[in-house]
Amino acid sequence: MLGTCRSSCKQITIPITLDRSVPKVELKEYIKIRDTIYEVDSKAEHGFTFSRLLHFKYSSNLEKADPDHIIALVTEVIPKYSCLIFCPTKKNCENVASMVCKYLNKDFTAHREKEKQDLIKNLKTIGNGSICPVLKQTIPFGVAYHHSGLTNDERKSIEEAYSAGVLCLLACTATLAAGVNLPARRVILRAPYVAREFLKKNQYKQMIGRAGRAGIDSAGESILIAQEKDKQLVQDLISSPLEDCYSNLLPEFNKGIQSLLLSLVGLKIAVTLEEIYSFMCRTLLGVQQQLLSKEKSLLDIIKEGVENLIENGLLKGKLSEKDSNSQTMLTITRLGKATYKGSIDLAHCNALYRELKKGLEGLVLESNLHLLYLATPYDMIDNCNPDWMIYLRLFNQLSPAEQRIADIVGVPESFITKKASGQAIRKNVDSAVINRLYLSFVLYTLLKETNVWNVSEKFSMSRGYVQSLLTSAASFASCVLHFCEELEEFWVYKALLTELTKQLTYCVKAELIPLMEVAGVLEARAKQLYNAGYKTLAHLANANPETLVRMIEHLSRRQAKQIVSSAKMLLSEKAEALQEEVDELLRMPTDIPGAF
Repeated sequence: MLGTCRSSCKQITIPITLDRSVPKVELKEYIKIRDTIYEVDSKAEHGFTFSRLLHFKYSSNLEKADPDHIIALVTEVIPKYSCLIFCPTKKNCENVASMVCKYLNKDFTAHREKEKQDLIKNLKTIGNGSICPVLKQTIPFGVAYHHSGLTNDERKSIEEAYSAGVLCLLACTATLAAGVNLPARRVILRAPYVAREFLKKNQYKQMIGRAGRAGIDSAGESILIAQEKDKQLVQDLISSPLEDCYSNLLPEFNKGIQSLLLSLVGLKIAVTLEEIYSFMCRTLLGVQQQLLSKEKSLLDIIKEGVENLIENGLLKGKLSEKDSNSQTMLTITRLGKATYKGSIDLAHCNALYRELKKGLEGLVLESNLHLLYLATPYDMIDNCNPDWMIYLRLFNQLSPAEQRIADIVGVPESFITKKASGQAIRKNVDSAVINRLYLSFVLYTLLKETNVWNVSEKFSMSRGYVQSLLTSAASFASCVLHFCEELEEFWVYKALLTELTKQLTYCVKAELIPLMEVAGVLEARAKQLYNAGYKTLAHLANANPETLVRMIEHLSRRQAKQIVSSAKMLLSEKAEALQEEVDELLRMPTDIPGAF
C-alpha cells in the first residue's frame, strides 16, 4: 500500500571555508529619482533616505539627450574604474552606448588606445571583415554593449576586454547579471524593468551584486534610476523579501514531471508506482506538497503522468485504481526509449516520429534542405516572425525538387505567394510548420554561405539569433540522430544525420572541418592555417610552433604551442581508436568449430 509521504531525506551540512585574507566589499545601494539620489536604508520609513542632490552642468541639448544624467553618473567612475549599465532591452543597450560616446570627452580615446584598436581588429576577424557600426564607434571610448544579439565570439572578446580594463563601460541586458562574472565599481540600472516586466527582487539582487570586486575594490555601489510614477513600486521592491524557490515539477510548469517519470522507468531507477512515489517524495516537489491543490495529491499527479505516457505509447503497463496493485511493473516502449535517449521534448516526440516516418516515403536528397527541416528545433519556432517577401524570394530561388519539400511538409507555394502579396487566405496552414520551414531556409542559406553576418542581414535577424539557431539545430540534429538509432525503421537517417550534425556544428566549408576539430581553432584561424598550407590534422600535429607564429597573423607563441599540442593529442586519439578496431578484427574467436 502507498501511504502518506514522509520524506526520509537527511539534512546535509556542507563545510565552507571562508578566505579571511580577502577584505569584505562594502556595497551601497542608491535610488535616483529626478535630481535626487537616495540611499537604501531598511531602517528608514520608506526604505531609503536622502543622500545628495545632483548638480550637473548640462546644456539644453544634452539634457534632452540624457534626461537621466547617465553620462554624469558614469564619468564619476570611468575610465579609472569600471561601470555596468543594465538596460531593459537590447536596442536600449546600443542606444545608451552610442549616446554616452557622443558626449564623452575625446580624452577618453587615449586610454589604452592600442589595445582598443586590437579589439576592433579582432572583432573584424571574427566577423570575416565586418564589424557592428555601433561597436566601431564606441570601443575607441572604452565603451561597448553586451546582449544576445552578439555572436558567442564577439561576446567573449568584449568580456575579456572588459575584464582586462580595456573597456571600462558596458551597456548590457539582465542576462549578463545571471551569467558572466563581470563585476564593476558602479552598477547603474537604467530602469526598474526587464523588457516590459517590472523587476523582481532576485533580478534586482543579481544585478546590483555585480557592484564591488572582492580583492580589488574596497567598495561598490548600485544606482537604480526610477521615475516618479514608479516610486511606490520601487519602495515595495526594496522592502520585499526574495521570491521563494519552487519545484519545476509543479503541475503549472507542465513539462518536467512526465520527462522525469519516463527517465525513471527507462533507466530502471523506479519501475513500479510505489518505487516512483518513493522517489518523488525525495524531490523538492515532495517537500512542497502543501502547494498542491486539494483535489490532486502527489500520488494522483504521478498516476496521471504515467497514464499519459502509456496513452502516448511511451510506456507499457496497466494501472489499477486500487493502491494495492502499485507493484505492477512498468516498461518503456521503443518510442519511449528513443525519446529519452534522444532527449526529445515529450510535447514533440510524436510529431517528430510522424515527420520522420513521412520522410521515408519521399525524402528529397537533392540538397540537405529536407534534412535541415527535420533538424530545425521546435523550441525556436515561437520566436520566429517570417518576412514574407524574403520567404517568397528564397522559395523562388529553390530548384523544383527543393520546392516540392514545402508541399511535402504542408506549406503550398500559393500560400507563400498570397501572404507576400497581402491577399486574404482561406486555407488554414499550421503556423508551426510555416515558421519551421522558414528557419530551415535560414540554416540552408547559412550552410551554403557560412557567414553569419551575411545571413543575418539577408533575413533581417540579429547575428546572435542566427548563431543561436545554428547551435540549437546542431544540438537537435544530434538528438534526432540518437532518437533514430533506437528505432530500426529509421536506419536510413543515421548516416545522413551524422554528416548533417557535423556540418551544423562547424558551419564551414568541408575542407576546414578537420582543422576546427583542434581546440582553439575557430573558422577565421582555420582559414588562415588552410591558406598557409596546413590542410590536415597531420600537418598541424607535425608543425613547428615558431614557424606558425611567423606565418599566421595575430598568432601568439602560446596559442601556436597549444594548437600543435592539441593536434598531436587528437591525432594520437584517432590512431588509438583505429588500432583498437584493427586489434578487434585480428583477435582470434574463442568459439571456432572444432578448435580445442
